[in-house]
Amino acid sequence: MSDLLKLEKRGHIAVMTINNPPANTWTKASLSALVEIVNDLNEDREIYALVVTGQGEKFFSAGADLKLFADGDKANAGEMGAAFGEAFSTLSSFRGVSIAAVNGYAMGGGLECAMACDIRVAEEQAQMALPEAGVGLLPCAGGTQNLPWLVGEGWAKRMILCGERVTAGKALEIGLVEEVVPAGKSFEKALELAEGACKQSPSAVARCKTLVMSARDGRSHADGWRMERELFVELFSTDDQREGVNAFLEKRKPEWKNR
Repeated sequence: MSDLLKLEKRGHIAVMTINNPPANTWTKASLSALVEIVNDLNEDREIYALVVTGQGEKFFSAGADLKLFADGDKANAGEMGAAFGEAFSTLSSFRGVSIAAVNGYAMGGGLECAMACDIRVAEEQAQMALPEAGVGLLPCAGGTQNLPWLVGEGWAKRMILCGERVTAGKALEIGLVEEVVPAGKSFEKALELAEGACKQSPSAVARCKTLVMSARDGRSHADGWRMERELFVELFSTDDQREGVNAFLEKRKPEWKNR
């Protein structure tokens, strides 16, 4: 596990901090560590939510260090592109609820990391951009796919094709983030949301997330409704379904087993 990512567990919540100052850039080592961390968290039945944030007060993450691509090496580009893609697709597939606490600049791969999370909370001073085309590159870790889904084609084109950088306020307006908070408060808000997620059945949340994400695949409404019914019935093979219903009927807090 790389020191470039710090992992802390607080009850049912895991906190991962991107720790590569000054700009919290991603490296092959930290991308590999992200895959390992998320896979381990998926196996930890006590973890229901994940908060991702950046070390320090200025950067969530500035993405990749451009020095990695200065020599134009295609083999290196292929390796790094694959590493970014695997890391953030793995993050997107985390079985619980992932929340990005965007505490500063989220640029390029940094914004792609935040978009791989389920929910984004940004501090009022944060700025976001996908500036890759301005240096002869393109977003290769989900940026061209996730951004249009969140903000629509027009704003995705403004940010990717025209290099437009957006403030936290504009990000909220166009749907790139779900909430804007004062400076220094994104982590606190992300934890609050994570705690709310932990009150839900983790077995139900995992299946709900699968259904919501499947809507991106262009499946028909009929197929989506079929999946809903199938996963609804599947819940009846879990301990959490019985615990949740009986806890409600008995007017007590449920004790989730995540199975």
